[in-house]
Amino acid sequence: MAPVYGRPFLCYLLDRLIDAGIGRIVLATGYKHECIESYFGTEYRGAEIVYSQETKPLFTGGAIRKAARLLESSDFVVLNGDTLFDIDLHQLYEFHTQRAAQLSIALRQVPDTSRYGSVTCDEDQIVAFHEKVESSGEGAINGGIYAIHRDWLMSLDLPTKFSFEKELMQSMAGQEGFYGLRFSDYFIDIGVPEDYYRAQDEFRTLFAPDEFLFLDRDGILNKHLPGDYVRNWGMWEWLPGVLDSMPQLAKRYKRIFIVTNQQGVGKGLMSAADLEDVHRHMLADIEAAGGRIDKVYVCTELESAHSPNRKPEIGMAIQAKIDFPEVDFHRSVMVGDSESDRLFAQRSRMRFFESIPALGL
Repeated sequence: MAPVYGRPFLCYLLDRLIDAGIGRIVLATGYKHECIESYFGTEYRGAEIVYSQETKPLFTGGAIRKAARLLESSDFVVLNGDTLFDIDLHQLYEFHTQRAAQLSIALRQVPDTSRYGSVTCDEDQIVAFHEKVESSGEGAINGGIYAIHRDWLMSLDLPTKFSFEKELMQSMAGQEGFYGLRFSDYFIDIGVPEDYYRAQDEFRTLFAPDEFLFLDRDGILNKHLPGDYVRNWGMWEWLPGVLDSMPQLAKRYKRIFIVTNQQGVGKGLMSAADLEDVHRHMLADIEAAGGRIDKVYVCTELESAHSPNRKPEIGMAIQAKIDFPEVDFHRSVMVGDSESDRLFAQRSRMRFFESIPALGL
């Protein structure tokens, strides 16, 4: 769930699976499993999400075997949760099934194997694994994606808790039925800080760009007034740099929306006409700066009313999609400064950023 460019890293892995046509995904979870389950639920982008939860640590091997019990297919694919290896999964699966393999690994050629350890093959059969201390220079590494024959895995006499990599794969080296297929596609393992930070920059250009922008108002566009509301235009104060960024936002995003809770109206501290006047001046300033807002969505009801339109509920996002059917929440960004904004983004499956500068204009 570590955030990379505004989204949990796991989202990118699930996107790759779903783009490959996979419709049922089992997530092996353990510590803080509720964080993953509350975010994804039982469905993501039309794919069914099933959970295989460890009550005690099972290590990688035990987790895979436990998850495999929830599968019906004779062969399945496993991905590491902290590694993105953007291969053609169909190619690996076809390679695996054509050889009637027990286990097939996606291998990645790298200039220096010292961080990972290396894998030696005889043609496409895996014959040896080399530990990090034994390995350096260019070579093939385990890319963290496996195609596995289910019945073979379940037939093995293995402990409940074991390492898939060390206790199973290393013992299989040189045996029939154990293969490796080399790929040269994008690879990153965010398990070390320097690569986690590198991912923040690389994902910005690697994946499909965001097309739709949702902005909170107070604290993002204008100065937030703790304990008070912008009740008239004279109380409005633009945050530094916001108007200067508006032309760039207009060029970058197909649609830009403001979604704002304004219960000051519900409390009777200002009228709906007062709020409209503030927004009229706001939009005029943005247009004069060369920017654009396609529509402003407002919820003026009190928090106690539990309105479906009040953030963190997503009624305003749904209304934007009704008004502009081209809006795709998976290609959308929410910028806000509160927990309700973050939850609004999470429930809508949008990326989330805490400031306009964080968008990296």
